[in-house]
Amino acid sequence: MRDREIAIVGYSETKIELRSGRSVFDLAGEAMAGVLEQTGLDKTVIDGLAMSASFSDAGNPFQGPMMAGYLGLELNWTQTTDMGGGSVTGNVARASAAIRAGLCDVVLVLAADAESTENKGNVGLWRTEWQFPVGTMGPPGYFGLLSTRYREQFGLDDNALAKLAVTQRNHALLNDLACDKLRKPLTAEDYLNSPMISSPIRMLDCVMVCDGANAVLVTSTKRARELGLKKLVHPTGYGERLNFDEGNPLPDITLGGHSVAGPKALAQAGMTPKDIQMFHPYDDFLIAIVMQFEHIGFCTRGQGCRFVMDTDLRYNGTLPLNTGGGQISAGQAGLAGGGHNLVEAVRQLFGDAGARQVKDAKNAMVTGIGWIPYARNWAANTALVLEAA
Repeated sequence: MRDREIAIVGYSETKIELRSGRSVFDLAGEAMAGVLEQTGLDKTVIDGLAMSASFSDAGNPFQGPMMAGYLGLELNWTQTTDMGGGSVTGNVARASAAIRAGLCDVVLVLAADAESTENKGNVGLWRTEWQFPVGTMGPPGYFGLLSTRYREQFGLDDNALAKLAVTQRNHALLNDLACDKLRKPLTAEDYLNSPMISSPIRMLDCVMVCDGANAVLVTSTKRARELGLKKLVHPTGYGERLNFDEGNPLPDITLGGHSVAGPKALAQAGMTPKDIQMFHPYDDFLIAIVMQFEHIGFCTRGQGCRFVMDTDLRYNGTLPLNTGGGQISAGQAGLAGGGHNLVEAVRQLFGDAGARQVKDAKNAMVTGIGWIPYARNWAANTALVLEAA
């Protein structure tokens, strides 16, 4: 990917809303319209669609073709990806591969969900039989187990988690598209005093499920020039790992797949963690940020909290973190949540971030996470390096 033959040429994001009452198709239409307005292109140039699965349209076996029909798109290629929060970054890589293979020319990478309005998801496997009856009710319980193990292994500094919460909330205050309910000032004391919901997970450790949509437009650099597009962001490195250490019956649950995906993405881009100018990690829970710092190599294992305390993570600091507020403070638009941080990274690299603009933004790393099994680390891990043209 380092050859810069592929480019992201546009982005769009809807307002993130709690119980908007809107459909996934309505939100997707707004996201596509925003990309077309920004780029000045007609939708007839789009001949590929890479979309994320959604809770609000779960069970639909024809999501790609039906969404394309709703949007009025005639396509040469489509892909629906089911890696949860890793789907959007993963779809940038899949769109790039499809373009390189000659399957299509211009791909709309789209994510939309209205989970807080309508949730049709029914996650099976062993959850309903073995986990739900004893009270392990989904991600807060699983991340509670993971955080407890981390605390026992390495120690867990609540002040570092508080710093992450406050930093991202301050960024959300500068983002008009963040969920209004979350756009309120937050102090470290507010975080520390928030209710414990799955010890040691506090209410302010985790995301609030909302509705929303986002999109980026991906094409070849050559085609972008032919279309007269001036602003380009190149995906130059990508890594992905599913079900890290799955064959181990007793895995170290504080080590995950970003320890593979992150270094792979950096190696493809010819970078090290010290070269990354902005970090936009998937943040459904604050502990996930701490561990991604460690797994990707920003610091050694067990030193994530110290790294947080020693690093200026503000948009004008030494390593800006989730400058749009992240999902923790902008809201998680269901399974479209992973696209929020990607769009923010592209926005920054385009120089469009306004009051929270990172100075001289040249590159960024964006990560994705998809579901977390019981007593393991999260299952889907993606890492994407972006560079401004």
